[in-house]
Amino acid sequence: MFFPFFDALVAFVTFPSVAPPTASFPSYRSRPYAQYVAGHEAVSSSNGPPTVDLGYEKYQGWRNSSQNLDVFYGIRYAKAPVGDLRWQAPRAPEIDRTGTIDASTYPAKCPQNDVALGYYRPTDNSASSEDCLFVRPTASPRLSGPEAKLMDVKLNVWSPSNATRLLPVYVFIHGGCYGAGSGQQDQTPLLYTNKNAFVAVTIQYRLGAFGFLAGDDVHRRGTVNAGLLDQQMSLQWIQQHIHLFNGDATQVTVAGQSAGAGSVMLLNMAYGGSIGTELFANSLAASPYLPKQYAYNDRISSQLFHTFASAAGCHTTYWSRYLGSPGTFDCLVAADIDLLMTASTVVSQLGGYGSCAFVPVTDGIFLQDTPSKHFGRRKVNSRNLLVGTNANEGASYTKPNISTVDNLVDYLAETFPLFSDSDIAKVLDNYPTGNATTDDEALLFATTGDSAPYALSQSSVATGQQQRAELIVSEYQFVCPSYWMVEAFSSNHAGGQGWKYQFSVPPALHGGDTGGYFYYPGAYYSIDITVALQRIWGNFVVHSNPSIDNAVANGVSRPGSNTTQDNPASHWAPYSRETPYQLNLNTTCPGRVTSSDQVLCDAPDAVNEIRMTDGYTWEAGRGKRCDFWKSMGELVPE
Repeated sequence: MFFPFFDALVAFVTFPSVAPPTASFPSYRSRPYAQYVAGHEAVSSSNGPPTVDLGYEKYQGWRNSSQNLDVFYGIRYAKAPVGDLRWQAPRAPEIDRTGTIDASTYPAKCPQNDVALGYYRPTDNSASSEDCLFVRPTASPRLSGPEAKLMDVKLNVWSPSNATRLLPVYVFIHGGCYGAGSGQQDQTPLLYTNKNAFVAVTIQYRLGAFGFLAGDDVHRRGTVNAGLLDQQMSLQWIQQHIHLFNGDATQVTVAGQSAGAGSVMLLNMAYGGSIGTELFANSLAASPYLPKQYAYNDRISSQLFHTFASAAGCHTTYWSRYLGSPGTFDCLVAADIDLLMTASTVVSQLGGYGSCAFVPVTDGIFLQDTPSKHFGRRKVNSRNLLVGTNANEGASYTKPNISTVDNLVDYLAETFPLFSDSDIAKVLDNYPTGNATTDDEALLFATTGDSAPYALSQSSVATGQQQRAELIVSEYQFVCPSYWMVEAFSSNHAGGQGWKYQFSVPPALHGGDTGGYFYYPGAYYSIDITVALQRIWGNFVVHSNPSIDNAVANGVSRPGSNTTQDNPASHWAPYSRETPYQLNLNTTCPGRVTSSDQVLCDAPDAVNEIRMTDGYTWEAGRGKRCDFWKSMGELVPE
């Protein structure tokens, strides 16, 4: 769902063609850091904290001796996007050789945007800063005064100490609806489980209105999709600097979760899929989030711009609202950061349940089309893909209290304003459950996926019409984009392959799988399923293949486990339209449940249940439903 206030206008709109911007647009082939190469000096420690010289700045990180890692928080990869650089493409950092910057603590997050999801709450921006473009964030101690709050673009690096060769590189892009989040995901557990076999990087990028404000004014005077260009800039930084951290720039895997995975999807579409493997070799997407993708200059994008500008006090006349005078953009560029964050909150609160205000748009250069159209051409910007989704992605994004068919029809009409009555009838036909109302007393339990009851009306979090609605949201916004992606990789121009999985450990809500990536085994889920999931990711990063050993797949922590029994995860076949293999990652229990009305597994009792399934027939024909959503892509739009 998007913004009812704005969506109501869409039915009267014909979508304009997308013209290229008149402002300069950065090339993915540019070398923004070339002038700094002479000053490069690889990580060294000399029995003290590790240091690195990037040519433009020197950093001192910290040594994690127990895990044998050199860690750097808050390395700047772009100039602070403040002042005249607000809503401009990122620029290379300025040279500052006045001292060594402490990189042992996290820096400021990018300004956070309130989002209208069920599990998000108003955001505390007291520790945020526009100067947030870092690879593993940490704020420079030299920044002070009011401008300090307006700066910061950085990234973080975990480098195995004393590596004897260049290692593969794993780059993680955080999620958060393109409006929240940071690069503060500790990668130590993932590295620990994979025996420090790669270098890990997390990045920050501009969020909310600062990263994704669109409209004609922004297009003419600055750049739309600035947040995506930040991500591109961080990948260019990695190509030119990661060898200093023992990383191999030819073996980069770009990964993400939710909007981070959506970013991975869009990076694979960038420039029409013409990049190839110049910036990254492989892609890993967990729950790729695809909000409605409008053109930068259509009515929705323009209304969001003008509403944001008005809330910031940057519309002075009636006509400027519709003609977009140059003064509007200049006013926003000069506006106080607190005023802009307040305006962002005002716009976000106009949205309905599950909506995000400022998201990527089709701009004609970086994003030339919508995913439903683009991936049919099978042109992607990396070689191999690992993509996964969760069993109940849509629950947190779906309006509650949908108990009857009439409730559902009203919700669909609100969510898809361009759909005719006939289109809504097609949606219902593709999600057949009958006219039963939602039973609040029904037992909540997970489906098996390949036998009744199916997720059309049953899950571990909902039943009836509510579950029907949640499955619709889950599939059109998360699951089906993963199908379009993996099919594109099954015969892409780079000669690569795609692998697909579902994380089904109940309740398997959106984001629930992150407990398996960012925690030590046993801290969140059972030891065995966490090790299996982390080794799947690690093997894909290191070997470009997610298959894991039988012992790891079957589970090694329980006495008497059959570690040699053949498991499909040990010879995981890639996905294709003809052979739609999907690995289902789940656990079973000896019998304990956590409550009387919901069947869930206590982690200490969980036993791995990993099996290969048919992704096309999964949950009573998911592949067919995703074909339907692809056919409706122009009207969603996605």
